[in-house]
Amino acid sequence: MKCIQIIASVAIVVLSMAVSAGAGEGDIYIQRVADAIGPGIADFVVKGVAEADRDGAACLIIELDTPGGLVESMRKIVMAIYAAQTPIVVFVSPSGARAASAGVMITMAADIAAMAPGTNIGAAHPVGGGGQEIGETMAEKVTNDLVAFVKGIAEKRGRNAEWAEKAVRESVSVTDKEALEQKVINVVADDVDDLIRQIDGRQIEGKGTLNLAGSGRNVIQESLRTKILKTMSNPNIAYILMMLGLAGIYFELSHPGAIFPGVIGGIAIVLAFFSFQTLPVNYAGVLLIILAIVFFVMEMKITSFGLLSVAGVVSLFLGSLMLFEGDGPQSGLSWQVLIPTVLVISLFFVAVAALAFKAQTAKPRTGDRGLTGEVGIVKQTLDPHGKVFVHGELWFARASEAIQEGERVRVTGVDNLVLEVEPVAGEQRKA
Repeated sequence: MKCIQIIASVAIVVLSMAVSAGAGEGDIYIQRVADAIGPGIADFVVKGVAEADRDGAACLIIELDTPGGLVESMRKIVMAIYAAQTPIVVFVSPSGARAASAGVMITMAADIAAMAPGTNIGAAHPVGGGGQEIGETMAEKVTNDLVAFVKGIAEKRGRNAEWAEKAVRESVSVTDKEALEQKVINVVADDVDDLIRQIDGRQIEGKGTLNLAGSGRNVIQESLRTKILKTMSNPNIAYILMMLGLAGIYFELSHPGAIFPGVIGGIAIVLAFFSFQTLPVNYAGVLLIILAIVFFVMEMKITSFGLLSVAGVVSLFLGSLMLFEGDGPQSGLSWQVLIPTVLVISLFFVAVAALAFKAQTAKPRTGDRGLTGEVGIVKQTLDPHGKVFVHGELWFARASEAIQEGERVRVTGVDNLVLEVEPVAGEQRKA
């Protein structure tokens, strides 16, 4: 009985030690993020946080170097950091790296925010797609929303809310030393090893004490899915894929049997719509682009003297401008992609439509219609039947009047492989 009591006491002590230990019994997980914040990066970070939580990691260190990105993707990362059971450390590194725009919010949301010497943080003022300024009213709306968001982050983590507001409203940016002095971050470390030494033993609110001494390291690598998603979530890539897809399908429909353009177009369209799932797409823009294709198709069927083609180009341009919406630097098309693509695609559609129209209106070269109107030479006197030489072949023919051998005749019709002809008027009658 006494032995049982001793064993029970030891078990309680062990369990108490395990509970009091809090964070820090597993490996240190390290995740490198060196790209614009988009759906692919958000997916990568969220999965990394989930993996660290699942494996009971001592902490997750996110090495960050970003120019900013999509607000919605940034919010997903911040929410994942908030919900994490694992202590999250965001480390702006290596020297020369930056945490700009959306990177400010991600860094300040971490349990521990750190920077390497020679790095900077700030410049979080919102901009439109492609990096251009957005309209005054929309800018005020977006700015106020981000100010409230970043101030909430700063207050939650006990950081400088006043500076955070200036980073959004005035695009202020500070160095690592200035960020430490102004209580924007917690640590300045030379590298990951130095960072681990400095944060070891720190108390994390709600997550216990960091016990990192002797912990192993596990580097989280980008999966193939993440790499594909990063590439596909670029609005410029998505736009080009959609244009290629529409062009390929259009060419296949206008020239049935080509096969290759249709296959490429189908694959490109599927990939484009996959990309659209990860981007802030304005489907009014999509409809305008589809309407442009309809105008180009109608140009082949209706004689509009180019008006439908002009309407198609205008619709294509407006649809391209409206295609993506958002307030991040990666949320819209760049002009360097938009203008050349619209020009090339418009020229392609107009050229194909012109060729198709020309083919439809051209005089037939074969069959009864191809023979009608052709000029031949009488090889056997027509009285009224005889033979004529037309299109390199000898044909039976008949005429309403006698026509002598050697004279020129014009085909007026075909009846059961017998040509109906009439004499060529004027001086051209004789061969």
